[in-house]
Amino acid sequence: MDEGGTPLLPDSLVYQIFLSLGPADVLAAGLVCRQWQAVSRDEFLWREQFYRYYQVARDVPRHPDTFALLSRVRNKPYDVFGCWLTETSLISGNLHRIGDITSCSVLWLNNAFQDVESENVNVVKRLFKIQNLNASTIRTVMVADCSRFDSPDLLLDVGGPAAPSCQVFDLGSDGDDEAPAPARAKEGLRRFLDDILDGRVQPPLSENALETRVAELLAQGRTRPPEPVAGGGRKYLVFTTGCLTYSPHQIGIKQILPHQMTTAGPVLGEERGADEFFDSLDHVIDVHGHVIGMGLSPDHRYLYVNSRSWPSGAVVADPMQPPPIAEEIDLHVFDLKTMREVKRALRAHRAYTPNDECFFIFLDVSRDFVASGAEDRHGYIWDRHYNICLAKLRHEDVVNSVAFSPREQELLLTASDDATIKAWRSPHTVRALQAPRPRPRSFFSWFASQRR
Repeated sequence: MDEGGTPLLPDSLVYQIFLSLGPADVLAAGLVCRQWQAVSRDEFLWREQFYRYYQVARDVPRHPDTFALLSRVRNKPYDVFGCWLTETSLISGNLHRIGDITSCSVLWLNNAFQDVESENVNVVKRLFKIQNLNASTIRTVMVADCSRFDSPDLLLDVGGPAAPSCQVFDLGSDGDDEAPAPARAKEGLRRFLDDILDGRVQPPLSENALETRVAELLAQGRTRPPEPVAGGGRKYLVFTTGCLTYSPHQIGIKQILPHQMTTAGPVLGEERGADEFFDSLDHVIDVHGHVIGMGLSPDHRYLYVNSRSWPSGAVVADPMQPPPIAEEIDLHVFDLKTMREVKRALRAHRAYTPNDECFFIFLDVSRDFVASGAEDRHGYIWDRHYNICLAKLRHEDVVNSVAFSPREQELLLTASDDATIKAWRSPHTVRALQAPRPRPRSFFSWFASQRR
């Protein structure tokens, strides 16, 4: 400790003492004086701490030396959750208003390393342009890699199959029906407007309903149909969306073809025809409730969705007034290989925020477990195979996010509005770490035993 500006112990000795302390004790000791604070921040000290207590290899640096700006990506509105498509490209979103409750969301593919000086090389490319009706928008976007389906997780049907609570619509099934041509779409719009002027539409439509109907008719014949299902190695874009109200109540799924996974090629969708203004979805999952979280299993086959359900039989009459939502959160499981809901919804966690202020609660999935935050001041862990709630993890406020360690699935982090991040280990792992380990015999004791 400092006394009169002169350290009583050299840094090397303080370092050796700190090596015998745990992480919490090192942080506490660093508050004593400036010398101890400097030693408590030593890079090699914390490499030993992480290796000893968290099994992080010693060659992993505690923090990178520097950060460099690689690219700037346009993302509008700010709460569009983009994602990585590959190691060198990422997806962002942009919203364009068309009317009061009608818009379109454009999903962009961006080169993450935009150090190209030539104006003839693309660093951004438009992937898809999706029509939004009734004030709905695309918010959360993630990528499911179908090539990982070859090693699926084991899901047991304990208690028998449950009646699906969600509907999955296949919009890309093969059929003989052709998409309406623009001329026929214009004729349909003309007849609809004539019916309104002649008073043949009863009851009279509200302004929002009229705008939605006109937008649907205009999009007919100007929407690019789904592409045929590609072979192995395909990827899906999975995102929250809707068609009845502004609260996200559907999950859209759109196949990404191999030639679309690069910024090379036609710019800004020049490959599409003049009459193909929007892109259609391949599948839509309607959860009949407010989607507040999504996560993929490690093999990307199963999609886990947090939702707060609407009342049974609820009808959306006004897109700006969605139905009330339940306090109980349902955790649905969808098989992206069969595009069906599987297993019963997991339940235990709750939320209390009203529909117009509802926010995202993140979840995470490991090989055997699924975890989620909640507004009831707890994080939750379930067994994926047996649908059993294994633990309630206490906080003092809303738990917004959870994350499993990628190296150890029985180590979980929870983040809360109580301004804390807590690390949790399973009792099995704690017992294994605390079990006494046999000390290796020294050479001299071994040599003495051999002489007897």
